[in-house]
Amino acid sequence: MLGVTDYGAFVVAFTIFLLIPGPGNLVLITSTTKGGVRAGLAATLGIVLGDQVLSWLAVAGVAAVLTTYPTAFQTVQWVGAAYLAWLGAKMLFAKPGAAPILNIKPYHYLRQALFITLLNPKAIVFYMAFFPLFIDPVKQQGLLTFGLLAVTIAVLAFIYGVIATLLTHFFAARMRRNPKIGFLLEKLAGLCLIGFGLRLVLTR
Repeated sequence: MLGVTDYGAFVVAFTIFLLIPGPGNLVLITSTTKGGVRAGLAATLGIVLGDQVLSWLAVAGVAAVLTTYPTAFQTVQWVGAAYLAWLGAKMLFAKPGAAPILNIKPYHYLRQALFITLLNPKAIVFYMAFFPLFIDPVKQQGLLTFGLLAVTIAVLAFIYGVIATLLTHFFAARMRRNPKIGFLLEKLAGLCLIGFGLRLVLTR
């Protein structure tokens, strides 16, 4: 199919990748909890845009360049780790009843999700290693083949984000009946973000 060896396997593999817990999932859930469905959908679009940028950068060979120049790669890692830790710390030390950590306007949720996605250099490496597994070197049609994979990634990520947003909104409405649970979950989310940031620089 347009140079893709097993399109069905690609869909299944990427769906599994979406289900793996990570900073993207966490910011999606947190955005929805703080700002409702609109914020969750905005964060979803931010993640989709970030994935598109990373996937096309991988196609262009940016991951290979970063691997060739370790200093550049490590710099991106440290920036990403610092950003995640900063968000996590703000959530962790926020007082009960304080204003939402994530900004109220949907655009800010989109921007924040986009930055978190882009500042994950391991995602570039993932795409760099992931794409070749499903490309037929003989039948591949260049940009058309990669375009099919990129569109598939965008559609799957968007569907996943919508489902996750609706489920989060459903459970968040019930958690608001018990503010203590929401407060504890916010602290847990903050710790997770800090943990993701540390893992980004410690596990290479």
